[in-house]
Order: sequence, then C-alpha cells, then structure tokens
Amino acid sequence: MSRPRAEPAPRRELPPSAGLPLRWSDFAGSRAPSLSERLATLVGVSADRLILTCSGTAALVIALSAMKQRSRHRREVIVPAYTCPLVALAVAHCGLQLRVCDVRPGHFEFDPASLRGLCGPRTLAIVATHLGGRLADMDAPIRCARGVGAWVIEDAAQALGARHANGAAAGTLGDVGIFSLAAGKGLSIYEGGAAVTRDGAMARRLQAAAQELLPRDRWWESRRVLELIGYGLFYRPSRLRWVYGDGVRRALGRGDPAAAAQDVFSPRIPLHRVGRWRQAIGARASLRLPEFLQASRRRALMRSSQMRGIEGVQVLGDRPNEHGTWPVLMLQLSDPAAREQALKRLWGAGLGISPMFAHVLPDYRYLGDAVAPARIPNARDFCARLLCIGNSQWLDDAAFARIVEALQAVLPRGAGGARIS
Repeated sequence: MSRPRAEPAPRRELPPSAGLPLRWSDFAGSRAPSLSERLATLVGVSADRLILTCSGTAALVIALSAMKQRSRHRREVIVPAYTCPLVALAVAHCGLQLRVCDVRPGHFEFDPASLRGLCGPRTLAIVATHLGGRLADMDAPIRCARGVGAWVIEDAAQALGARHANGAAAGTLGDVGIFSLAAGKGLSIYEGGAAVTRDGAMARRLQAAAQELLPRDRWWESRRVLELIGYGLFYRPSRLRWVYGDGVRRALGRGDPAAAAQDVFSPRIPLHRVGRWRQAIGARASLRLPEFLQASRRRALMRSSQMRGIEGVQVLGDRPNEHGTWPVLMLQLSDPAAREQALKRLWGAGLGISPMFAHVLPDYRYLGDAVAPARIPNARDFCARLLCIGNSQWLDDAAFARIVEALQAVLPRGAGGARIS
C-alpha cells in the first residue's frame, strides 16, 4: 500500500469498532453477578460450561489443548485464510499444523469445496470464524468435521451476543465456542476471553486445561489492571488519538499496513488467570451490553440503508432470521483499486476507517514459520476489497457524510448499486 500524504492529526478520533464505553460506576459500583455467570447467561449455557480466560487467544489455546489431549494422532487445524493472525499463533503455540482454507467468493466463510478437500484423518479441529459481528455458515464446517471425526471450534471473538437463524447463540453450535473481551470488542476488560461448550465431558476437559495453562501471575494481571484503567480514560473521541490514532498514522507513514491495523503480535501468548477486580468491572458493565448491542444494530441498519445509493458498494449483513452484532460495517468495494484509494483518503483520518486485517494469513511475513503458502484466490480478493467503518456511537452524520463522499469519489461509475447481502 502506498504511503498517504502527511496531514495534521485530527482533533477527534473515532474508534475502528464499537466497544462498550466503561463508566466510573463499573470500577467501584454495586455488587453484580460474577462475570462467568453473566457471560453464561448471555450465551444461554450454565456457568459450569464456561471457562473465563485472559484473552480470546488463550481460550483458543485451551480449546485446542483439550482436544489435542483427546485425539493425539490428529495434528491439523483448518482455519479460514482471512482471519486474525493470533489464530495462527495459537495453533503454533499448541504444536499443531495449520491448514489454511480458501473462502467462498465475496465472503469470509469457508468455501465448502475447499474445506472438504482439506479434511482428513489428521484433522483435529475446524475453526469457523464469525467476522465483524457477521455470522458464518456453520453447516459446512460441522458436516465436514463430523465426516472425519474432528471437532468444531466456533470463533465468536467478535460476535458475543449474536444469534444464529435457529435462535442459538453464536459460539454454541460447535463443540467449543470462543469469545474475546479485548479492547473495542463490545464488552471489554481490556484483555479477556472465554471458552464455552454445551457438552459436560468437554467442559471438564476445558477446566482441566485451564487449570494447567492459566497460572496466577501478578505481573500480567497488574499490567492488565493499568491498561483497563487507561481504556476507561481514553476510549473517547477526544482522547483516543493519543493511544490509538497517532500510532496508526505513524505506521501508515512508514508504509506498514500490518502495524497500522494492529495485526503484529508476539508469538509468546500471555497465559494467566483474570483477577477478581477486572472480573467485577466486566460483570457490572455487562448489564448494559444487551441495550448497547440493540442500539448498535439500529445504528448500523440505518447507515447500511443510507449506503444503498452508492454505486460499487456491497454491505455485508445478516441472513434472514440472523441477529448479528455490529461493531463495524463491513463493505466490499467493486474493485481493489477503489478500496486502495478509499484507504488512502480515509485510513488515519480519525473517522474509524480500517481494513479488518491487513493481509490474508500467508501474506504476513512474521507468520512464515506458522503458515505455509496456499492457493487462496477468493480470500485474497475479499481482503483486497474489504473496508470497515467503525460503528461507534460517536460516528455522527457529519463524519458519515465525509466517508460517503470519499467513497463516491473513488468508486467507478456504473459499478452497480450497493446492496445488503
């Protein structure tokens, strides 16, 4: 990606996703049910079927470790080619082999034919990912996994509170679901996560893995406490540039889109228990989450409707009867050149614009030891045309009009009207 021209930093910085802002009452308010109980209620399982973890990545490590103990001869984990780099790092951390699967055209979910071709007797798990609050089809991964005796992990890191068309909560259709409570992920304790299952035997295996892999660590927990306080202070448009926006612009200025998208991670995954104080903060904040998600949905549907007149834009939405979450609006632009020009105009402008991830998994250089080259034309095309708009409560009409104007300026005429899909 070419470097944008240098411009003054904006006074107002919108976040790239809609996170639930913390209140001071969350830090020292009245007693609330435990965070594990609150999360279990949100996804419709009993509290003993949910394991609280220090991150969504840690939840994936625990899930893979529990499955690995049960099926020692299986070493392969299949993931979509367009997903968070932390997924690849978690698989490598567990000593397993990553198999990258192409996605279907114009979407982030598995291409069924490609998935069938990768499944076999060495497949340990298939990780199906919900992205940006949009729900992936679970039928194909479940069918393929059952056909070869593998597990299904439902990566709902960005979809806490979403529901499938059949009414099941996101994260509960697979053998294990994982969630993230990271900064900007709806409910946040700065870094946190959970693994959930409906199966009693799997719950016991997850508990055992968590006991083994998540020690008490005062240094890490003290760091996360300070970061959570900072999150409460700075997750506001008037302050976010200092902890987020300026770093994005510096990375863009040196031509490093992976750093600008915050996609560069250490291979050393922090593994520790979450302290009681952060749990209490999350539990109190979670009481506002259902109302927050409803407001985000209403706002996103209104903005999606406003985009229908823009030629060359496709807005990814819910299928009939689905009820996703809306941390971002996910747009597919008509061609990669238009997306590139849109990013040059908007990324770093303080409007909450970014790609979801900078690259497909095989194209991150630092993942070379964990991700083998793969033929994934659909995933590369999807990545090259995707643009995300943060659906925060601070995205006002004036800021949205600037985004629409920029998109109209870069999209070729006659490309076809925008639509919800």
